[in-house]
Amino acid sequence: MISVKSLQRYPVKGLSAETLSEVRLERGRTFPADRAFAVENGPSGFDPEAPAWFPKIKFLCWMKNPKLALVESRYDEAAGTLTLSHEGGQVTGDLSTSEGQALIESFLSSYMGEEQRGPLKVLSSPGHSFSDVAKRVVSFINLASAEEIGREAGAQIDPIRFRGNVHVAGLDPWVEATWIGKRFRVGPEAEFKAVKMIQRCLATHVDPARGVRDVDVMGTIRTMRGDMDCGVYAEVVTPGTIRPDDSVVLL
Repeated sequence: MISVKSLQRYPVKGLSAETLSEVRLERGRTFPADRAFAVENGPSGFDPEAPAWFPKIKFLCWMKNPKLALVESRYDEAAGTLTLSHEGGQVTGDLSTSEGQALIESFLSSYMGEEQRGPLKVLSSPGHSFSDVAKRVVSFINLASAEEIGREAGAQIDPIRFRGNVHVAGLDPWVEATWIGKRFRVGPEAEFKAVKMIQRCLATHVDPARGVRDVDVMGTIRTMRGDMDCGVYAEVVTPGTIRPDDSVVLL
């Protein structure tokens, strides 16, 4: 059976994943609070009053800053607070206030050191997602494809390297590439349309447990497939709630 193995969101772009027990999805939207915040690494030009898509290099991200993987982050959506911790140090800031944002910025500034290109600033805008793509999508990772990459590379690949929202079990490796343009259902309600494969970046080279680049995932995929794609972006076309163990059915 093809099914959901796990669900995760990334409230702050470049920081750690949060595992979810269920997600209510709306048509044409991302996971709620997924990439709702980003941390500007020097002036980016982002305008909260007129939010637009910007490339990830404008923000702290695994692609440029592997050691971010070692910072544990937890976002309390109801309270609006973000807690960061690393090696015994911890800070909690209310992201709805300038004072709370300053606490988070100060913590990350001390941690990032010379990797700062300028002042760090927490960014957000209601309804905006700092996704890697401008389209509002949900990212699906085929766990069998990740395992195949690991076998080819001779390393165990934690699928969190791919920073996807939905991990899917029970598929053959790479079959997700045949889904582009097709619709599929997750659980009893939610329906999606796969719109494009996900081109991978240096973030996939980062070991989440050690915060260093250790496996040439991009090169391995290129050797196997001739491209650097793994996973699919899909649009929500029918709202619904999805949960781990829900079936995934191609329509």
